[in-house]
Amino acid sequence: MNESNAATSIEGVVDGYFAMWNETDPTRRREVIEATWTPDASYVDPMFDAEGPDALDAMVAGVHEQFPGHRFRPTGVVDAHNDRARWGWELVGPDDSSTVVAGVDFAVLAPDGRLREVTGFFEQPTDAA
Repeated sequence: MNESNAATSIEGVVDGYFAMWNETDPTRRREVIEATWTPDASYVDPMFDAEGPDALDAMVAGVHEQFPGHRFRPTGVVDAHNDRARWGWELVGPDDSSTVVAGVDFAVLAPDGRLREVTGFFEQPTDAA
């Protein structure tokens, strides 16, 4: 795999990560989870933790209940080397004008390029007063 293909691959996986968080249709969200995460994958941040596809799906559904109409979007570029990656993100309101929370995620990738572990950290949103 050349450097360009590796960059495309990690970008695609991170796109799938955001698609999971933003997908409101349960069937489609499960398809995205299976394509983006390994079966033994785990996620942890200061508020949530999940292990495996069922827990990831339930976690995202809970976020949709708590923040209806909100969506996650990337901030900046994805940085990756070896089997590690990191990216910035923010959760924005339905009108895209207010950032509710922002942060950075760190990932461990499986040999097939999918997400094996993601650890999230929260940061003060840049547009917070």
